[in-house]
Amino acid sequence: MDSPQIPSFPIAPFRFLQNRVMTLLGIFFVLTALKWGAMLFVVHQYETVIVTRFGKAIRTEKTAGLKVKIPFIDRINRFDNRILAWDGPPTECPTKDKLYLIVDCFARWRISDPLLYYNRLNDERSALSRLDDILGSETRTAVATHDLVEIIRVTKGRQPERDPELEKSGTILPSSIPDIELGRGAIEKQITERTRQKIADFGIELLDERFKRSKYNPAVAAKIIERMSSERHQIASKFRSEGRGEAANISGQKESEVASITSSANRDALKIEGEADAEAARIYTGAYSSPDAQDLYLFLRSLEVAKTSFEHDTTAVISTNSDLGRILKTMSGSLLQPKTPPPPPAATP
Repeated sequence: MDSPQIPSFPIAPFRFLQNRVMTLLGIFFVLTALKWGAMLFVVHQYETVIVTRFGKAIRTEKTAGLKVKIPFIDRINRFDNRILAWDGPPTECPTKDKLYLIVDCFARWRISDPLLYYNRLNDERSALSRLDDILGSETRTAVATHDLVEIIRVTKGRQPERDPELEKSGTILPSSIPDIELGRGAIEKQITERTRQKIADFGIELLDERFKRSKYNPAVAAKIIERMSSERHQIASKFRSEGRGEAANISGQKESEVASITSSANRDALKIEGEADAEAARIYTGAYSSPDAQDLYLFLRSLEVAKTSFEHDTTAVISTNSDLGRILKTMSGSLLQPKTPPPPPAATP
């Protein structure tokens, strides 16, 4: 039975380490590499490097490339040459017309003098803190010295939109809005210039500052919304009142026209009825102008009166001298007269 084979390892490296001279050479090369690594540093094209020795700046490197320093003594401080951002906290401040606004700003800046920047501020955190103080102060000052309309608006001579229908209805609307003297853009430039002068001593150049957002304080916003709602309700009430007045006017005109039309119709109806009555009277006059017709008319009228009077069970005392008595007497005489029998038929031969 074969015994297990023991894996063999290369012994060339161990032989190399066994040589004392070669070991010393290897250690020398390692230390040399570490030395050169500690002596060299890279400067990128977007940055400036300040080399300090025991906390004191000895030189400034602005050219990109590989640079040399004393290891373990010199220290590298890198500063970005690119445009940097500042986003300040929202600041609450009153305007000149006593309205409280919460203004949120942002700015763009860069390091103009790295050596001065290092001596005065040392790092970006200190620079941002200083920008918070200076820009915040200048922003509050600028807002406090201008009215709200100057902070909000940009365009001069702006005219409000006009609604002809609202103007016809007589609703009170502002025909123009207050014009501005500077506007938001000019105020932002003022803040930028004033801040730029103050931070120039720190090796910083402020490129631009802008208002990112401006809004009312929540407590003030509720009152302003309530006031705007009240104004809208007043305008709506005015519209409703004018609508009710217009409706009453239209209703009055309708009733007046209906009365006029009814009056004209009644007048025409009465005129036609009168003309018809006149024509009927003329016809009756022509028909009953003869004595026989008049007697017939009187007789018929008497019959109508008698029919109407004795339509129900009625007891009446009538004089024989009255027209109705004579008619009844005549009628009774005709009914009581015996009828003559008809003659017999003639005999046939």
